[in-house]
Amino acid sequence: MGSHSRHLQSRKKKIMDSINKKMQSMKAETDEMYQKIKEFEEVTKEANGISDAYECEIRDLTKKVQKQEFTMEETIEALQATASKMEVAEYAFKDMEDDVNAQTRRVVLLEEESRISVEKLATTALKLAFISKDADVIVKGSRHWENITMNNEVEIEQME
Repeated sequence: MGSHSRHLQSRKKKIMDSINKKMQSMKAETDEMYQKIKEFEEVTKEANGISDAYECEIRDLTKKVQKQEFTMEETIEALQATASKMEVAEYAFKDMEDDVNAQTRRVVLLEEESRISVEKLATTALKLAFISKDADVIVKGSRHWENITMNNEVEIEQME
């Protein structure tokens, strides 16, 4: 019985160690994702700053076009170049936003997996407790019948 109990305790410890390692791994992944999100937010902020700067430049160029029609062709070329850069920046922003959304979905899935694992662990621990209780009842019954058998043997020996 002591060996069985030590085995159960050892198994429980291994399971708990495994769960703790999994939780630490998940925390590290979550922390890494939050760091990536922060980096994406910083890049987005920079892209928005660049975009705002380009918008200011477009407004300035438009005013110059109105004042200086003889430079209209040059101004239009600059405007087209700026619009192209802005489109590239928006495309990059969209890609980053898609990456952030994908990471967010992954975090949600990992959180759900974690919740399911915790529920399975709780269910398993409860089943183990019930089985242990049943085993204790069986051992107690076995000892009871051993005592009765020994008493009967003693009575038989005394009768002989």
